[in-house]
Amino acid sequence: MAISLRKLARQERSLAPGHRACAGCAFPSIIRVVLSVTDEPIVVVNATGCMEVVTSIYPYNAWPVPWFHNAFENAAATISGIEASYKALVRKGKIPAGKKIHFVAFGGDGGTYDIGLQALSGAVERGHNFLYVCYDNGAYMNTGIQRSGATPRHGSTTTSPSGTVVPGKQQRRKPLTEILAAHDMAFAGQAAPSHWLDIARKVEKSLAVDGPAFLNVLSACPPGWGYPEDKTVEISRLAVETGFWPLFEVEQGFFKINYRPAEFKPLEEFLSAQTRFKHIMADPKLLDDLKADIKHEWDRLDYLAARPRPEDMGKIEEVAKEG
Repeated sequence: MAISLRKLARQERSLAPGHRACAGCAFPSIIRVVLSVTDEPIVVVNATGCMEVVTSIYPYNAWPVPWFHNAFENAAATISGIEASYKALVRKGKIPAGKKIHFVAFGGDGGTYDIGLQALSGAVERGHNFLYVCYDNGAYMNTGIQRSGATPRHGSTTTSPSGTVVPGKQQRRKPLTEILAAHDMAFAGQAAPSHWLDIARKVEKSLAVDGPAFLNVLSACPPGWGYPEDKTVEISRLAVETGFWPLFEVEQGFFKINYRPAEFKPLEEFLSAQTRFKHIMADPKLLDDLKADIKHEWDRLDYLAARPRPEDMGKIEEVAKEG
């Protein structure tokens, strides 16, 4: 269906009220958009993590669709098994061939960047038809705000605390979206809750492709990031406008930047709004390090997005001849 706010708002698919997500948590909004993009049946697999805990504490379940919980590391394996079972039932005539069912897995950055990456890579390499959505909150929030592969350099967590000797995490964050795109999958992208229409369009593309798709969505976390719970959308927007979280997509290996701020806001506006970065604001060297990381990410993204697609090569050659 054509994406519009009116159509998304009319969809009744959303987590049931009363779930236990923290006030200001971003992922309930992410789930609402993902589930509302299509009217067709959806089966969801959920890796262990914040989302699973707050939506399914026994005997309650907040999900409006068939939903499976599994361990931290095997969401992609589970969804690929369910998808394979669906195909087998279609072949046996037990499910009508024309009955479209979508398969979606959700996982946090702990269960995606780190613990679940092997299963996700294998499922993508095998070519299963599913969408994997990572809600990226930059740490293992559910178990005490420990650092993850998604934690940016110098970010302070309980296992990489900022101190006089070691100023937070020492490594860059893992470029997960690019890692998944390198599998030559049909679609991969990055999104943020502040840009809901961008999320919806990317989910629509993901559900339309024949094969695996991946979407990495920034999921701001008030207790883990240290900001007022009513500022989630504002924080998400600052992440995009300062360049901290680029919005881009990759189709069949070709990159496209979906949104480039006309003028990037100072990174300090994003950092100063969160307690996890307060030590960076007090140390010019740490601030320069993080700015250099972000510039490096954008330089690489610009380079990848500038590569011409095969269908454009003829036009380029014609222009070159005319020149």
